[in-house]
Amino acid sequence: MKTLLLVRHAKSSWDYPELADIERPLNERGLRNAPEMGRRLALRGIRPDLILSSPAVRALTTARLIAEQLGYPEANIRVDARIYEADPDRLLSVLGELDAALRVVMLVGHNPELTELAQRWTDKIEHMPTAAIAEFAFTAKTWAEAIKQRPRLVWFNTPKQGFTP
Repeated sequence: MKTLLLVRHAKSSWDYPELADIERPLNERGLRNAPEMGRRLALRGIRPDLILSSPAVRALTTARLIAEQLGYPEANIRVDARIYEADPDRLLSVLGELDAALRVVMLVGHNPELTELAQRWTDKIEHMPTAAIAEFAFTAKTWAEAIKQRPRLVWFNTPKQGFTP
């Protein structure tokens, strides 16, 4: 069994137009929502074996804030440049390369790619707003096998929904 958590980065700031897109930080709402979503995952007993993040400041900050709530060591967050500005096929390629020993993986990235990937697997997700989390379960022994399956949507939550276990 493999569990994948797709996490869209929390709300970013547009207050610094001189910054490159990859350097945009989270805004106040994002700095509140990311740890809240991490707390929700902790209440559900989620313990990732790996947190994989885009190198964009807003995604990596989201990953760090969630990791803190889960007791996941920040130093163990793996940054993969391929996640930034990736299409769904590239995201699948990244996931397919993961070590089979990893059971629970969190991927922190961007839209529209995360919504498009989620929609390949379920028609229950129309849009992944900022800080949304979609949890998918695969009945596979490897990640290469998992990405070829149609997983079961286990849980979908957004900051505006409130906590639903």
